[in-house]
Amino acid sequence: MTQSDSKLILVGHVAGGFGVRGEIKITAYTADPLALTAYGPLLRSDGSPGLTVTSARPSKDGIVGRVKEVETKEQADALRNLKLYVSRDRFPAPDEDEFYLADLVGLEARDVSGAVLGTVRAVQNFGADDMLEITPSAGGQTWYLPFTKAATPELHIADGWLLAVPPQEVGEQEPD
Repeated sequence: MTQSDSKLILVGHVAGGFGVRGEIKITAYTADPLALTAYGPLLRSDGSPGLTVTSARPSKDGIVGRVKEVETKEQADALRNLKLYVSRDRFPAPDEDEFYLADLVGLEARDVSGAVLGTVRAVQNFGADDMLEITPSAGGQTWYLPFTKAATPELHIADGWLLAVPPQEVGEQEPD
């Protein structure tokens, strides 16, 4: 798989400069913030090289350190909010019955009869639990499906689909 064929996984963003000597602070979205140093160059959203971490130490929400592309505080501050990605193929293969949330993006969401409801556009987390953002197959506005065992009881990642049981709408009556 080439890098351009691989999914990009968001791993952090630049929080800004740190100190006056060109160090940069990166907020990490990884379980181990120092893992950002092991992925090689961190990429921009278009897959082009973003930053190459040359040294780092842990901070409250991520890492503080040096990157090859930045020499001054002003250069570091100019990169504030730059989102940083890693190609999915740079991550270790998950164990059996495990997966990365990024692997859900692109899966078809099917109902119990097998009809395609839409495609998983993104996995969002607004502070409570993960939600699957679904682009409807018939067009229209995206909708959200809780990523719970009740709402997504079956995952068939290798086959490209998941079973979706959307929650009943508020005010909608169950049939007698």
